[in-house]
Amino acid sequence: MILDSNKIAAHNDGLFTSHKNKLVFSASEIAETENIIKKLIDFQIAIPSWALGTGGTRFGRFPGGGEPRSLEEKIEDVGLLHALNNASGAISLHIPWDTATDHNAIKALAAQHNLKFDAVNSNTFQDQANSEYSYKFGSLQNVNKAIRKQAVQHNIDVIQQGVALGSESLTVWLADGSCFPGQLNFRKAYENTLESLQEIYEALPSNWKLFLEYKCAEPNFYSTTVADWGQSYSYVKKLGDKAKTLVDLGHHLPNANIEQIVSLLLMEDKLGGFHFNDSKYGDDDLTAGALKPYQLFLIFNELVEGMDARGMNHATDLGWMIDASHNVKDPMEDLLQSVEAIMIAYAQALSVDRKALEIAQNENDVVKAQEILQNAFRTDVRALVAEARLRSGAALNPVGLYRELAVRDALIGERGLKTVATGL
Repeated sequence: MILDSNKIAAHNDGLFTSHKNKLVFSASEIAETENIIKKLIDFQIAIPSWALGTGGTRFGRFPGGGEPRSLEEKIEDVGLLHALNNASGAISLHIPWDTATDHNAIKALAAQHNLKFDAVNSNTFQDQANSEYSYKFGSLQNVNKAIRKQAVQHNIDVIQQGVALGSESLTVWLADGSCFPGQLNFRKAYENTLESLQEIYEALPSNWKLFLEYKCAEPNFYSTTVADWGQSYSYVKKLGDKAKTLVDLGHHLPNANIEQIVSLLLMEDKLGGFHFNDSKYGDDDLTAGALKPYQLFLIFNELVEGMDARGMNHATDLGWMIDASHNVKDPMEDLLQSVEAIMIAYAQALSVDRKALEIAQNENDVVKAQEILQNAFRTDVRALVAEARLRSGAALNPVGLYRELAVRDALIGERGLKTVATGL
């Protein structure tokens, strides 16, 4: 489904006067609004292919109809999101769920929707059709070298898929670990994993990056072989300059100080990127900013400060991607909400008075420092985010227009009520 630009324009015309009034007020409250708007226009958040279908839990799944049945339809759906917000200009694929057979045709379709391919993701947390060995007891850590070789080769195959599509990074998330004490020799599991990662790293093209994700628990609950940022850092430090740590906001123990983690990884030049979501109890994969918007802002506050300190390009030097999966929402609406929350947090962080904050920190003025951050968080920047969309030809209210156009009904009409997205 391709969105008619005239419908976006008509939608914007109806909201234009109200929007301009809000923008004038925002500009009176926030310094350097033009600079913030320009940065927002450049900032893009990749959409994961697996988030376009209804997620679920181990207890059940309730698909809503009209889900993308193929890689082509996933690209079309991301193209629709990008047309609505002009901030979703990349798609991240999961192999083998999204294996392409005609790479030129897939690249042409993506270009038609103004999309590029973000990081490609390997999958050794499931047994794959026609694979000789099972990953029941781990993949890159497995005590069986033949199983480790199979997992390594899969990652190399994923790299080759990515090269053919124009991607420049590989994300590795491992379900490896143990459920019971004594099941695993921790030292040998680490050594096996490192050896496997080194083989994958050697297969990277010169312009590629390897992002190593971590997760404190699930599906193994006694130990995880890459359980936290320190363990990921230990691996990527040994691998080389092209290896970085990837932070998923739901992959931490309760009350972890994620903003401090990203600051230190950025300082060490080992922060690769993000999987954005939100959580209350664990890896809940909820809409970004739905539960902890202040934490999301604080993370972006550290990112902006740290990236500026290193002279980095906000839009391109880190990988930005959503990683969420929902059982009760229209996945497209949820993704639009997540992108909006991320853009708002980024805009708030850009509005922080850095000089005043540095002075307050140097003077140990705790109250002033808190006031500076909380004032930025409490300032309504939604008009700036909407203005960035307007200047890019996108919708002032993406969720509103999505509903006005009854997009989900149209997708059900095209694809059917009982469709299941590949990989889910």
